[in-house]
This record gives sequence, C-alpha cells and structure tokens, in this order.
Amino acid sequence: MSPAELIARIKACGIDWMAITDHNSVANCPAYEAVARKEGVHFTWGLEVQTSEEIHLLVYFDSPDSARDFGNALYDSLLPVANDPVFFGDQVIIDENENIKGMEQRALANSSLWDLNAVVDKAREFGGYCVPAHVDAEANSLISQLGFVPPEPEFDLFGITARLNLSNWLIRHGDLDGKAFLRCSDAHYLSDVGSGTSRILVREPSAAELAKAALGLEDRKIQV
Repeated sequence: MSPAELIARIKACGIDWMAITDHNSVANCPAYEAVARKEGVHFTWGLEVQTSEEIHLLVYFDSPDSARDFGNALYDSLLPVANDPVFFGDQVIIDENENIKGMEQRALANSSLWDLNAVVDKAREFGGYCVPAHVDAEANSLISQLGFVPPEPEFDLFGITARLNLSNWLIRHGDLDGKAFLRCSDAHYLSDVGSGTSRILVREPSAAELAKAALGLEDRKIQV
C-alpha cells in the first residue's frame, strides 16, 4: 500500500481522519502523513505494540517527536530476532514517493519484553493514548491472551474488528457495557481500507480529543 494509493482509497471511502499503526514501529508515519496532508486528510501518528503477553495495543500520539521517542524506546525492548523476509516479507522504510529509504532487519512481528502494564506506563509517559486493539479477536487481543479485562491498567476506549455485531457481543461481555469502542478497518491490504469506520464528534482531529470523546466529555462522542 503506497502512500498515494492508500490515501486515494481513504478519500474514496469518505474517511477524513486516519492513523497508521504499523507493528512496533512509527518509521513509515512521515511518508503517509506527507501525502495525507497534501490530500486534505487528517493524520494521526500511531503504532500497534505487541506486549510480552502478545497483546496488541494501539498507541496514538499528537506529537510526532514523542511518537519517535517512544518508538525508539520500544525498539530497544523488542526481542533481538532477525526478520525472515521469506515468511514475513521485507520491512521497508519509504518516503512519500515510495522510494525505499531503508530496510528494517529486526523482526517487528515479535513481542516487546515489556508486559501490558509496562507498555501502557511507558506510552503514557511519552504522551501516548492507549487503546486495546480488536478486543473481540480470537488472537492477540486483551481477552484472548488474558481471558478477561484486567482492572489495571484502566482503558476508556477499546478497538473492535470491522464487522463485529457489538450489541450481540456485549451480551457475552457485559463487563464492557458502557465503555466506548473504536471500529477501524485494521487494513493489511488496500481492499480492507474502509471496511470498518467510526464517526467521531470532536473539536479537532487529535488523540487528546479522541480521549475526551471516549468519555463523552463536553458533547464529544464516538459512534460505531
């Protein structure tokens, strides 16, 4: 998914606010942000951390510098395993014109040595807003890995998969009834983009405003 192709697809789907949340890395956020801004699409820096429990956690940032600093700290916490390009593909770092700037050799598909609490503490230290990813998924979710939603760390917003029937799911997970949810496409292929979206009422497209919307503060809200 080149920056140009992805942003064109985003616009065709009528999406005006997006985030890139690559696995354990923010290295490609600058390329996609540059094209998004050029095309009038609001962009938020993010990444999907894999904790030592193999839980996927989305972290969003309003400051690119803070995102980079957190990304560097996270990188140092990753298991020192080399990427297998035959199995996982090449991990390229690109510019906005899809020129290859570099190649990441460490396997970004692996886990951090930080557990969930450590990841959240560190992310929040750098100003990140944490959202458990695809909480209804059968693998790499908070519930699939732990069997329950722990009281700590506390989250106000939970990611769900694109086609989840939330009302039916909450019948079996009443402990999350009343919480806010974020439906995203979690797109790994261009055709997946737009498969899941949320309508978010905020004063500006920022992680800080998303946090307020999750709590329903000052007329802000999220509809899935």
